[in-house]
Amino acid sequence: MEYLQIEHTFEPVWDERSRILILGTFPSVKSRENQFYYGHPQNRFWKLLAALTGTVVPQSIEEKKKILLKNGIAVWDVIQRCSIQGSSDSSIRDVVANDIASLLEKSNISRVYGNGAKACELYDKFVREQTGIDIHKLPSTSPANASYQMERLQKEWRKIFDKE
Repeated sequence: MEYLQIEHTFEPVWDERSRILILGTFPSVKSRENQFYYGHPQNRFWKLLAALTGTVVPQSIEEKKKILLKNGIAVWDVIQRCSIQGSSDSSIRDVVANDIASLLEKSNISRVYGNGAKACELYDKFVREQTGIDIHKLPSTSPANASYQMERLQKEWRKIFDKE
């Protein structure tokens, strides 16, 4: 499989009520096709968020945005452009980071979480110095993270709501 230089083509989701930023690495092939975050049907992000907020699993992009914003959650990815093979985070290279510092400056976001270790690693390498804010690692909602069943994910991810 060849490396493709790919640009992130959709905007972060946030508003003035957003207090928490959840960062992924870079959109998967499915997410790029759908033009929205966590678009692979096996990714557990939306099921997890629905369980944590006591809502129905959102289906449309509008429903997904609504559940995020209603709960003070912003979503974006660390990477703006990179070379990648398919959806493989381990293949990421030639990274250009998103301007996360700018988003933090114009918002009320005070806490940053990484959806998986790779998002945290990339944030620390390319973004942390500009933001001055530490990232908190959460277990990935990717189907590749099979060691975390839904109940265990919920236990770990619940902490994003603990400090509000």
